[in-house]
Amino acid sequence: MATQAVDATGGPGRGRAARIALDHKVHPSAIIGFFAVLLAGLAYSGTSIFLDTQKVGEPLAIGAFLFLGLALVIALGFEFVNGFHDTANAVATVIYTHSLKPVFAVIWSGAWNFIGVLVSTGAVAYSIITLLPVDLILNVGSAGGYAMIFALLIAAVAWNLGTWWFGLPNSSSHALIGSILGVGLANQFLAGGVMGTSGVEWSQAESVLLALLVSPLIGFIGAMLLLWAMKRLLPDPKLYREPEGDTPPPLHIRILLVFTCTAVSFAHGSNDGQKGMGLIMLILIGVAPTAYALNRTMPDSSTPAFVRAAAEAQTVFHAKAAGAQADPRQARETLQQALRTHEPDAAPVYAALESVSAAISGDLQHYGSIRHVPAAQTKNVRNEMYLVYDTLRLLTHDEEKAKAAYPDGGDTKLKAYQDLLEKGTRYIPTWVKVAVALALGLGTMIGWKRIVVTVGEKIGKTHLTYGMGAAAELVAASTILLAQVKGMPVSTTHILSSGVAGTMVANGSGLQASTVRNIAMAWVLTLPAAMAIAGLLYAFFLTIVRATGHA
Repeated sequence: MATQAVDATGGPGRGRAARIALDHKVHPSAIIGFFAVLLAGLAYSGTSIFLDTQKVGEPLAIGAFLFLGLALVIALGFEFVNGFHDTANAVATVIYTHSLKPVFAVIWSGAWNFIGVLVSTGAVAYSIITLLPVDLILNVGSAGGYAMIFALLIAAVAWNLGTWWFGLPNSSSHALIGSILGVGLANQFLAGGVMGTSGVEWSQAESVLLALLVSPLIGFIGAMLLLWAMKRLLPDPKLYREPEGDTPPPLHIRILLVFTCTAVSFAHGSNDGQKGMGLIMLILIGVAPTAYALNRTMPDSSTPAFVRAAAEAQTVFHAKAAGAQADPRQARETLQQALRTHEPDAAPVYAALESVSAAISGDLQHYGSIRHVPAAQTKNVRNEMYLVYDTLRLLTHDEEKAKAAYPDGGDTKLKAYQDLLEKGTRYIPTWVKVAVALALGLGTMIGWKRIVVTVGEKIGKTHLTYGMGAAAELVAASTILLAQVKGMPVSTTHILSSGVAGTMVANGSGLQASTVRNIAMAWVLTLPAAMAIAGLLYAFFLTIVRATGHA
């Protein structure tokens, strides 16, 4: 394929600073290697599922295995699209400063995305899942649960592909969260709650949406201030020049830019990769609950500590229940209602927590540990642990209020119990991390050019200088990694493109109004568009399964 030089305004190469050849012929061995890795990843995932289900005595029928395969392919497809849609932002600066050749840059970025996924904690994965309606999470293996998963995944992928086609740096995180909210609201509407919002976990949604709103502002202001500070503290004139022709920057600047690209790629993998993990775990829990609904890697020796923590928490529940009592069946419904209404601080709820916690402890003592819970009881134990965990999360999310509400160390007891419940139900097998890492890493190597051109050429009126690229990426990587520590999903796309815009302002270069307007429109429209698409798809799929008698 012939190459074409483009300048900072996107036209044929007129300026001295920016002749970027983005089109390169791909060697046949590279194509073979790409598909070999892809097939190896799929084979590894399929083998892992087979071995996991065999180990717990839950072999899947051919139909269930094929259905699971389809669901996983769509979920991994989301991460694949995420790779070439979002990671393009990480390589734009090194490509447009000639620090790395385009092909090597995307391979390098893909590798560090892979590493970022593997070392991620899973906190972001489950913060995404918490947005879903409690009824669908508890019954994820039902037809409604499958309709939910397929609707939100297809909606997110469709919107990502649409914005990619037009070269708009849209956020995969934004699209996925919008899809989840759309499914939640549609579920509430179809259940009879017209205009209701209890189908969405709004206490969690507020935190997630706030992170999505604030992070681009941090990217813009942070990169602007960092470039301003760099010019005063690092007065190296070479750092603030535009590239000349195809000449790479001086070695020390090149090392800096490769480092910042690496940091953004790693951060992107560690944050964005988790979103697919959470959805894959929902799929696995629905199709193969015995193998994946509980963390069967927890050793038998953990049971006594769990029982002690539960007993200490029950003393707190008993005191707050003020004499109220609840039988186990009534208790589960009480907790579900508390999660729907987000009103857990009531005596009947504490009585329900005490009752369900006692049932969980009794089951674990009877079976010996989580990994020995039989297939018939797995879903029941998992749902009970989930209900108690999520109710405790609502009660203790504000640490200061929790200290006042549960004096004499009561808040510490509840937190210890909550942590053990989390370990018992919220885990991610290694093979899931590897599969997502491969999808994200391989996706990075495909389709990246459209977004790279927008970030590299069309945000500012002048070409990126070395310092501008470094400042934008340093702020982006730092913001994303901080968000991961807090368990918050953020958008690499929005943070980095805002950072590039901030450096343009700090440099006095000016912004291209049409591109900024298009990016802003994509940011504003993504949430409602993804919500609408996902909600309609959910209603459509649910209608089909009900018509066929599988609801």
